[in-house]
Amino acid sequence: MQPAHCQGLLCTTRSPAETRSLGSSLALYLRPGDLLCLRGELGTGKTTFIQGLADGLGVTTLVTSPSFTLIHQHAGRLPLYHVDLYRLAGPDVADLGLEELLDSQAVVAVEWAERLPAGLCLDALGIEITFDETDDDTRHLLLRARGFRAARILSCLAEKLDARPRA
Repeated sequence: MQPAHCQGLLCTTRSPAETRSLGSSLALYLRPGDLLCLRGELGTGKTTFIQGLADGLGVTTLVTSPSFTLIHQHAGRLPLYHVDLYRLAGPDVADLGLEELLDSQAVVAVEWAERLPAGLCLDALGIEITFDETDDDTRHLLLRARGFRAARILSCLAEKLDARPRA
C-alpha cells in the first residue's frame, strides 16, 4: 500500500482502555518532529488517547491534561510534548513557541488543535474523536493525514490494525 493513498482511517473503541491501546499502537510509528492534532468535545478521550501514546513512547511519568499549564514535557523513548489549547485563542497560541517544539527531537500532541495556526499543520496527523450516539463508552476516532510523513504513519498503523483505510 502506498502511503499517499492512506488519507484517513476510522477506528472505533469501546472503552477508555481500547482508546489508550490505540494511542500506544500509534506510538510505534512516530519519530521526532511528528505532530498529532487532536480534536473533540470535552470528555471524548483526547487525554486518554495521549496517555496511551505516552505508554507507547515509554513515558513512565503520570500524563494528565495540561489545561492550566498549557504544555507538559515527558521523557521516554522519544520525548513527548503534550499541549492543551483549550484556554487559548489567536495571538496567545502564536506566543507559545510551538514552532520550536516541532523543531525539537520530540513528538508533539496538541489537544484542541483547531486553535493552531493553519501553517503549523501542513504535515500532521489529525485525530478527531467523537462520542457514539448509542453507547456512552464507545468512541469513534477518525485519523487523517496531512502531508507525506503523516500519510506514512497512518499507512503503517492501518497495516498493523489490519484495517482498511478510508479514501
